[in-house]
Amino acid sequence: MNYAELVSAIKGYAENDFPATAGSFTSTNQLNTFIEQAEQRIYNSVQFPAVRKNVTGTTTSGNKYLAMPSDFLSSYSMAVIDGDGNYEYLLNKDVNFIRAAYPSPSDTGKPDYYALFDYNTFILGPTPNAVYTMELHYYYYPESIVTAGTSWLGDNFDSVLFYAALLEAATFMKSDPDTIKNYTDRYNEALTLAKRLGDGLDRQDAYRSGQLRVPVR
Repeated sequence: MNYAELVSAIKGYAENDFPATAGSFTSTNQLNTFIEQAEQRIYNSVQFPAVRKNVTGTTTSGNKYLAMPSDFLSSYSMAVIDGDGNYEYLLNKDVNFIRAAYPSPSDTGKPDYYALFDYNTFILGPTPNAVYTMELHYYYYPESIVTAGTSWLGDNFDSVLFYAALLEAATFMKSDPDTIKNYTDRYNEALTLAKRLGDGLDRQDAYRSGQLRVPVR
């Protein structure tokens, strides 16, 4: 389901073309808001491996901070790559753990731990004593179907996207409770199937046991 098909389906099921309201909130503005809110709801409910990225960067000797990617949402893993290409994965900890374990900036070495320091920075422990290559796997908000025209979610699991957007539309319209409940139930059914894929089937052979995982029968 592409953007045009999604918009058409929302209008058809809602039996509403969503005419412009007072001010500059056009029909397109309304529909795009429903869809973008639906995407945000889904991406924070299911961790699809298909919407995960990886990047590499380097540390600075004597600097315990490492910048995050601009589209970072949450961390999956971080590793140090040595000169031979070997990976050593860091443990994700709280900032207070790293501060307590390595209270002085002069506590240097190859990093063993990392934590989210603020909205755009990681903190490493101990402070890097050299330039190290780091690889980060992370979750992010992929480009919305609103701007891209298509998306992984629309191509592979359009039911959860459609019912999430339709639920947003029904809430906006102040639909009757039975309609809201019906859309909520359909969304939850679709979300359960999406979680079975993203948090279940796609993780059956995962090595790391700390990641979110649901049993699949």
